[in-house]
Amino acid sequence: MMSDLPRALAAQKHELAVHVRASVGLVVIESRDEPRAIDLLRHVSRELMQPLFFWSAARGMSRIDRQSGIDGSFDQPLALLRHIDQRRDGGIFVLADFQPYLEDPVVARLVREIVRNEGRVARTLVLTGAEIRLPEALRAKAVRFELSPPARSELEAMVRRQARAWRDGRGKVQAPIDENALKALVDNLAGLTMKDARRLARNAIYDDGILDHADLPALMKAKFELLNPGGVLAFELETERFANLAGMPNLKRWLEQRTAMFRSGEGPPGLDPPKGMLLLGVQGCGKSLAARAAAGHFEVPLLHLDCGALYNRFHGESERNMRRSLAAAEQMAPCVLWVDEIEKGLATGDNDGGTSRRMLATLLTWMAERKSRVFLVATANDITALPPELVRKGRFDEIFFVDLPDAATRAEILRIHLRRRELKPELYDVEQLAECTRGFSGAELEHAVVSAMYTAHAEGEVLTNAHILDAVRETRPLSVVMAEPVAALRDWALERAVMA
Repeated sequence: MMSDLPRALAAQKHELAVHVRASVGLVVIESRDEPRAIDLLRHVSRELMQPLFFWSAARGMSRIDRQSGIDGSFDQPLALLRHIDQRRDGGIFVLADFQPYLEDPVVARLVREIVRNEGRVARTLVLTGAEIRLPEALRAKAVRFELSPPARSELEAMVRRQARAWRDGRGKVQAPIDENALKALVDNLAGLTMKDARRLARNAIYDDGILDHADLPALMKAKFELLNPGGVLAFELETERFANLAGMPNLKRWLEQRTAMFRSGEGPPGLDPPKGMLLLGVQGCGKSLAARAAAGHFEVPLLHLDCGALYNRFHGESERNMRRSLAAAEQMAPCVLWVDEIEKGLATGDNDGGTSRRMLATLLTWMAERKSRVFLVATANDITALPPELVRKGRFDEIFFVDLPDAATRAEILRIHLRRRELKPELYDVEQLAECTRGFSGAELEHAVVSAMYTAHAEGEVLTNAHILDAVRETRPLSVVMAEPVAALRDWALERAVMA
């Protein structure tokens, strides 16, 4: 009788019970949610009428499908495994955080012999832990079981219980809930362990005795800090707006058309939610700003993936970092995942032992199979360094080229940077400055304004057009210094990409 289990958990219980019933000797549950794994195994134990034992190096072994004491005599892994090997009554044996002991060849060998189970005793070893790497000899013997996170219904019920449990000093018995905020909060708790979700929900409610939209920013930031794999992702909740993005009318219109569907996650039959875009262009022309503006327009957090930080000198760890980063992004959904200068992290070559090719394969598989609302924005400066597999039609919804700004866009960029520095654009001849800055990128225009401000400050004067014009004359833009590569990039994009 499993009617007390939520539907998703009941399906997981059935799948796990099938493995145990089929005499699978070694099951690996790689998860940080040990209590949820144990709870699921209790249900399996009850259904199959098999005893359930739990072992940790800190406490030894105990039987947990019923009340029993802890046997501390089996606190050492070899003693434990020999005891299990000699038992004739079988059962399910949960070994918590056992992975480090598998580096001992004697321990690994004894596990292998138990799993082989020539005595045909009905026993299953279950390894649980946040990270489990099996020796080569055990990989073929093991079944990896993926523990699903709490379902929406479980999370919502938990949040409502926390609201009912709240008390204030005047005897108030329940924190009021904004139902729309509750839906958004449950969305943002998805992917966390129940323990972590409960803690964040309690923080949101107990902060001011009410659950509303004001609680969401702090909750999203706290969730990211729990999920961030090794610091390779950066989190930005305060992003940019279209008002601060000069030019790029085609890109803005394209995003506008997809906003409602991305926010809802649903569309008409046959129309998939937007998946992402690739931004190519001259350095300093606003690709990074466009990525931030996309997140701001969608009203979701921005996750910045540093490809360089993914690389690790140990074999297989770089690909593992990539998988963990993508998994973290999925758990943060809805969000925008920005991969900056993607060609530097995934340019395939033969001088890295195939690591970049494996990382590319990991990314391409994720792009093809993901179902969550993660909008991928990749930016690149050098199209020739990108592997063909990444830029072929269908990988991204669209490939945009961010060109050098025209005169009208340069004027708009100058106005934006003057306003940011609390200067009034109408006091300057912005059109004259725009005409004198042909070939300048947005970054170079900003540099000219900043440089002119330093000069005016040093001279004890108010910033004037003349100061900015002097700074412009002293600047050699990239379109002049690197004229040939920039021209080649613009020629390539003319017929192969959509102008932003």
